[in-house]
Amino acid sequence: MDLTGQLLIAMPGMGDPRFEHSVVYICSHGEDGAMGLIVNKPADLRVSALLTQLDIPCKIPVVNDTPVRFGGPVETARGFVLHSTDYDANLHSMNVDAAFSMTATLDILEDMANGAGPAQRLLMLGYSGWGPGQLESEIGENGWLTVQADPALVFDIADDRKWEAALKLLGIDPLTLSASAGHA
Repeated sequence: MDLTGQLLIAMPGMGDPRFEHSVVYICSHGEDGAMGLIVNKPADLRVSALLTQLDIPCKIPVVNDTPVRFGGPVETARGFVLHSTDYDANLHSMNVDAAFSMTATLDILEDMANGAGPAQRLLMLGYSGWGPGQLESEIGENGWLTVQADPALVFDIADDRKWEAALKLLGIDPLTLSASAGHA
């Protein structure tokens, strides 16, 4: 099962507080493991502060006020931009599927600061990673639910409402979820 382009929805009782109520967009999944970005955990940092640290002047005020998000606990000093496919950073962008691309190079930040970046985007520091078979094991242990990613959910819904909205894509009321796994 290839989960590329899917959302992982953390189940109650996840056990790892970094992933509590997380919604993770899976950028790649295969025999070697999986890589994803948490799309609903704001970091204590604004894009304006990050651009200042990187000496990138910003001409677009709305970009300045955007929160940076915690993409996951791996390489937390490394930046990633999950974005719409209307932007390609000189062959440095990875097209994940028809609706999402990911870029991890500085040129996208420079373009965003000049108003030439992607129409829809989330900037993250760090990523979430799983070794071979690890994610499948966590799903089997009732750690995650999966659903096809919806750009409106990822880019347009407020961070504090994404977890519940992702569950609703599956027709699940969060109040009915249990932290216990059942096996027949």
